[in-house]
Amino acid sequence: MSRPAGVTLVAVIVWITGLLQVIGGILTILIPFVGIIAIILGIITIVVGSGLLGGSNVARVLTTIVLALNLASAVFSITGGSNASWSSIISGILALIGIILLYTRAANAYFRR
Repeated sequence: MSRPAGVTLVAVIVWITGLLQVIGGILTILIPFVGIIAIILGIITIVVGSGLLGGSNVARVLTTIVLALNLASAVFSITGGSNASWSSIISGILALIGIILLYTRAANAYFRR
């Protein structure tokens, strides 16, 4: 079975997120602990994105957890948290779309194979 386009899209978004985390970690390496943690999280995120492309259900579950946390954070921010902003709205929408795309009929079949 070929990989659904939605799964590919989510994996690419996850890769971009991981790459940005690594870059952010490199830029903040002046604060060693923060920089190192950001780099490690970025690398893990990239590995999980690769797992999505390979059809790993573990990668799908990990991505779902992260997206659910992003969605909850965005909802909190929008509904009365500290800073409701366009980035919170966009982050929440992307997280919701990512979760939906990972659990379409085609995606379910892909991860079951």
